[in-house]
Amino acid sequence: MTTRLAKLHATGNDFLVAAAPGPDAATAAWLCDRHRGVGADGLIVLGPGRDGADCTMTLWNADGHQAEMSGNGIRCLAWVAAQQGLGTGDELTVGTAAGRRRVDLDRDPRSGALRYATVDMGPVTFDPAAIPFTGASAFDVDATYHGVVYHGDAAGVGNPHLVLLVDDVDAARVAQHGPHLEVDPRFPQRTNVEFVTVTAPDALRLRVWERGVGETLSCGTGACAAAAVAHRRDLVGPHVAVHVAGGVLDVELGATTRLGGPVTHVFDVEVDLPEERP
Repeated sequence: MTTRLAKLHATGNDFLVAAAPGPDAATAAWLCDRHRGVGADGLIVLGPGRDGADCTMTLWNADGHQAEMSGNGIRCLAWVAAQQGLGTGDELTVGTAAGRRRVDLDRDPRSGALRYATVDMGPVTFDPAAIPFTGASAFDVDATYHGVVYHGDAAGVGNPHLVLLVDDVDAARVAQHGPHLEVDPRFPQRTNVEFVTVTAPDALRLRVWERGVGETLSCGTGACAAAAVAHRRDLVGPHVAVHVAGGVLDVELGATTRLGGPVTHVFDVEVDLPEERP
């Protein structure tokens, strides 16, 4: 069987986009494998719109588990949807497992291709039940691994986050401690883990261990969660430049949260799927 995929990245967070019905969990994990497959942080299935949405998004993490939302992934999906003529000229409405999301489209005036997208991510929640988080409060959460005590907050952006404030994000042991913090038993659906250093009243630096993926170059929902936590603690204002390894994301906080950033198309590919996969 052959499947056609588009590969894109949004500040280095890379995704494969397939048309519905898309692959199953095992095939998605195989395609995302950087040694045996095409390689990506996740695979997104672009489905037909329903209930007023222009299209739908189904997201598989690289380990084959479904995720509720990705701020970078939905911008990559928007590139493919825009190429297919979905939505209006400058706006796309996407149905996701975390709810409906509106994406504002900034196109190249010469080619018409999407170059930058801004997503209405909805409000960041600190309600433990909504995250979900089983602790009594999402605020002032401590997490300990291998003798290191981290401090931060839990937050929800349609998916769970543990935002940890550190003195030097470059020295943070993301790859060593991230996989253990991801499975903190207080997060029944596991969690994304952000390591954050505030660098200015309107800027912070972020490294992230993504649930089901590993350390990635960027995380859109993580940028929103980190900005919201830093803002709640009066460390930054409502407009935050979030610097990640793959570039810069723009977060605006308010009654809703808006996430902006570039989108880059890498290539299209047809892949012959083997009948048996390791």
